[in-house]
Amino acid sequence: MMLAHAPRQWADQDDLPGSSSSSERCAPEEPPWPPYTLLDEAGIWRELRILARPHSTPLGPNGSFKADSVNFQPAPSAKTQDRYVVTQLEVNGRLWAFTGVFDGHLGDVTVEHVSHHLPIIVREFLTEAEAANPGVTPAHEIISGCFNKAITAFDNAIAHDVLDLFGGSVDELDKYTDAQIREIINDQHKGGANWQKARLCMYGTTALVALVDPEHKNLWIANLGDCEAFMASPSSTNPSEYKVEALTATHNGDNPAEIERVQRSHPGEPECVVDNRVLGAIAPTRCFGDIPFKQPPAFTRHILYNLFPGFHNTSPWEEFLMRNQTPPYITAEPQIIHRRLDGDDAQMTTQPAAPLPRFLILASDGFSALCDGERQERVIESWARSMVQHDPPPSVTDAQPGSRMDNMALRLLRLALGGDDRFGVSRLLTLDVPDDSWIDDTSIVIRTI
Repeated sequence: MMLAHAPRQWADQDDLPGSSSSSERCAPEEPPWPPYTLLDEAGIWRELRILARPHSTPLGPNGSFKADSVNFQPAPSAKTQDRYVVTQLEVNGRLWAFTGVFDGHLGDVTVEHVSHHLPIIVREFLTEAEAANPGVTPAHEIISGCFNKAITAFDNAIAHDVLDLFGGSVDELDKYTDAQIREIINDQHKGGANWQKARLCMYGTTALVALVDPEHKNLWIANLGDCEAFMASPSSTNPSEYKVEALTATHNGDNPAEIERVQRSHPGEPECVVDNRVLGAIAPTRCFGDIPFKQPPAFTRHILYNLFPGFHNTSPWEEFLMRNQTPPYITAEPQIIHRRLDGDDAQMTTQPAAPLPRFLILASDGFSALCDGERQERVIESWARSMVQHDPPPSVTDAQPGSRMDNMALRLLRLALGGDDRFGVSRLLTLDVPDDSWIDDTSIVIRTI
């Protein structure tokens, strides 16, 4: 968004997130880099609200808790592939709080499908778990198992809904000609049900979802991919300070444990991971979809190559399909974390009587990129302290605490973008690069705990 009355500045390539000088104003060099608009404080907050579309949702009985959320991508021509969900699942007349962030890749088809349907699937599994004793929350191990089963069953259905059109297995595909397969899956003229199923297999999405029981005694987090969850809690030794704990691991090529897991599952296959990418092609090691990495190459060659509109050039796909010997290489097995919220868990740093709130932060990997990775906890700790101040400075927010415009996620986004650095924040909000995005999509969901 460019404001005609504001002075124009010029951004150097090193100004972009992840560079060593991202918080400094750099002099232009030849050739000139795209211009940006220097905004005043009011302009910054106006642009943030337009670009991030902040939203607030009450949670729990009588709205005693709340969740704030943003989905941010400043490039005007870029369509965000992030999604978030904040909802409550009614199970036997009781409300479970469900929040999540999803980071799609290659396209937004699968992320849209997963973000819409996963809460429904989780609710079905919770209903089944409570059937034996309605109105009573099952043991946390049972809920963890339900969470795991809901996610893996949902992912398995993505490929098998397509294979069921051809006898139920990849081996059956050899019985069909390419012309027959094209006729079956390209049914757009008949409503497109099969076409929609096949399209889900082409794309993928990470998922980070949190579940809180109706009694607000337990928190479960399920993670697939490189979104991250943090808990910000008042310090047990100094209540005016906050302790920030990273709750999840990242499931991508930057995590040596994940690389070792993939390699261990595929002995004798040195190219199962190349340059920290699965089969040399994709960074996440756990996610929904991405069926070419979970099924034999015949699935991609028979199904996806025959899907319209399809691949104009299959050579990039063939490069990694030639390495695909013993799938799956990517899993939908989530990391499950359980925490007690009523003070009985020794890992929690706050007792129920603590005067200050706790915060659960769920963020896509765009947040890590804005923070240059290593300073995420410092940004969150500074943000958490500002949230409980009665008179925060203008660099933190332009809204009174508790007002309709006082959005927790928007505050955290502002700090991640650069906080007091008006030049840096203006660059990221208004850099004039019409044909491409210059930062990763960033979704943040914050809920009080």
